[in-house]
Amino acid sequence: MEEELKPLFTPWKIGNCQIKNRIVMTSMGGTNLFGWMERNHFDKMGANYILRVARNNVGLVLPGCQPVYNPIMGQWLYKNEKMYKDLAKWLPEFHKTGARLFVQLTAGFGRSFTISRSMEKIYTNPVLRKAAKPVFDIDKITASASSVPNRWSDLVPSREMTIPEIQEFVEAFAKTAKLLKDAGVDGVEIHAVHEGYLLDQFTLRYVNHRTDEYGGSFENRYRFPVEIVKAVKASCGDDFPVSLRYSVISKTKGFRQGALPGEDYEEVGRDMEESKEAARYLQDAGYDMLNCDNGTYDAWYWAHPPIYMPENCNLEDVEQIRKVVDIPVVAAGRLDPYKAAEEVKEGRLDGAGFARNFLADQEWVTKLMKGRKLDIRPCILCHNGCFNMSHYKGVPNDQDMEDSLHLSRCAVNAETLQWDRHHLRKALKSRRVIIIGGGIGGMETAIDLKKRGHEPVIYEKTGELGGTFIAASAESYKGRLRDLLRWYKKQIHDLGIEVHLNTEIQSAEEFKGQELVIATGSAPRILRNVPGFDKTIEACDYLRGHEVGNKVAVIGGGLTGCEIAYELALQDKQPIIVEMKDDLMAQKGVCLANSSYLREWFALHKTPVYLETSLSSVHDGYIICKDKDGKEVEIECDSVISSAGYLPTPLAAEGRHIHLVGDCLKVGNLRSVIWRAYEVAMQI
Repeated sequence: MEEELKPLFTPWKIGNCQIKNRIVMTSMGGTNLFGWMERNHFDKMGANYILRVARNNVGLVLPGCQPVYNPIMGQWLYKNEKMYKDLAKWLPEFHKTGARLFVQLTAGFGRSFTISRSMEKIYTNPVLRKAAKPVFDIDKITASASSVPNRWSDLVPSREMTIPEIQEFVEAFAKTAKLLKDAGVDGVEIHAVHEGYLLDQFTLRYVNHRTDEYGGSFENRYRFPVEIVKAVKASCGDDFPVSLRYSVISKTKGFRQGALPGEDYEEVGRDMEESKEAARYLQDAGYDMLNCDNGTYDAWYWAHPPIYMPENCNLEDVEQIRKVVDIPVVAAGRLDPYKAAEEVKEGRLDGAGFARNFLADQEWVTKLMKGRKLDIRPCILCHNGCFNMSHYKGVPNDQDMEDSLHLSRCAVNAETLQWDRHHLRKALKSRRVIIIGGGIGGMETAIDLKKRGHEPVIYEKTGELGGTFIAASAESYKGRLRDLLRWYKKQIHDLGIEVHLNTEIQSAEEFKGQELVIATGSAPRILRNVPGFDKTIEACDYLRGHEVGNKVAVIGGGLTGCEIAYELALQDKQPIIVEMKDDLMAQKGVCLANSSYLREWFALHKTPVYLETSLSSVHDGYIICKDKDGKEVEIECDSVISSAGYLPTPLAAEGRHIHLVGDCLKVGNLRSVIWRAYEVAMQI
């Protein structure tokens, strides 16, 4: 192990509970032991995931948060005693790893509950609302500290919770914690005075407008989480550890308005002064640890940092809390393990929280310890698989039901929490498999085929593996994507996969009768009806180094166009975005944490954005566009980058031995490419 990492692998205590090292896997919805958005039960898939992580040298494991009141069927978590017996039977196997397990319990989401279009229809139709209530009581699920707007939808407001409802939740926390303790769990974490979830909504001034004992004064606003820890301690004893998921600063300007890093703004939630007082107050109430980051659902990019957020983005604020309490403090949020080790060594931090890293690679801690960091499959902070709740104008949450019910899967690892349907078996007969195209789709297919015992051969027309991902990973802030590209190339090398570079295959006929995977990608969409379009610079060409002027029009928003505009701004250029739709990112699969950051960044930096505007013609020094009313708009610019989308370009081939993967089948995102490639490799 590298000397500088050793502080991360020293023991520490939470209350009387000894933890073998400082690595904490923080909770993610979908990694649950008792199911997620379904009837509560002992979840074998979640338990499998937790065990894989624990066997790889993690000190403290926090499974996905469990609502003490299940939104589905309205079941209280403490009422299903069988699953606690199942948990008790499983825990000895977990404890053989030497890791400790704290189960995270939540009061729920309140106004942050993710609303879909179908939920809007149910809520706004009195007949449907009444019929759905026994299964899905939206009114109860979204209830908050006060009557306030939902984060996702104007059609489903949150009502004020009653005092009897609050007290029922407090009792449920205590009963559930006792069952967990009796099953052998090492502690619980209360979720959360954090991220603008329900308990946090009571503490935040801009959400809590109550005039009873749960509103107004500081003590009243924090009464709910205080009553919970006191009830848990009364039920389980003072020596049973209770952690609290805690947001240091809300980083929030108002409803649906976050504050970006470095922005000068007026805090409407919890500022540092209040946070220090609250941390001490919560410690004195009985909490044994604070598991910290920043943000609310209104400033979601702090709690779920996309790749645009700075590394270690929450660390400086968490350090301030560590100075004012006597209990252990954990930090999370784009945390670098080397920086975390330094913080632990200097006494500025007690534990280091990581989450999505474990989705990409459950063995990453073991690999880090053994000096194999180049073998770690990196998380690229995309949220495509783990947390892809997308939101844009007129649409509350554009997310497939399959994704809504199965969070914490991973775009770059097709197996994570999908071992029932994604698993590689040794091939009965080894085959030579030709792969045309050496992008991510082709490389993923080749790696998985090789692991099964086949002999894949990659033919790539250029002199480098990577395909369009080389351009996609080129922006200055996309180091994680470049790490992933290096990981793929290393796997290809280490597995001894045959690769032919600078070899263009123009016809599949020469491989007739053989197993053939076509991964030839896509081609940029050309707007042939736009005069002067040939003057534009294609997005990938720009990303590969094509020079542009100072004032650059980007044609097409969406994630690609917005990321290019963001990169241009970081390079001190002046981007202008022209988008046909009524929202910059009306795009399924792009998490709100990602899209809200970019929308708000462009607004803060006054980047010109033309929505519902289409390109009419391109000229030297300017473009002509049409707005939604058909009015012509002339926009001055030095260069024009086209990000108008892509079209599949499969190599023509037919037959039962032909398999298409990646964008040549259907243009998608990295997740669709990798998962499809894995599935093809499973089938051959």
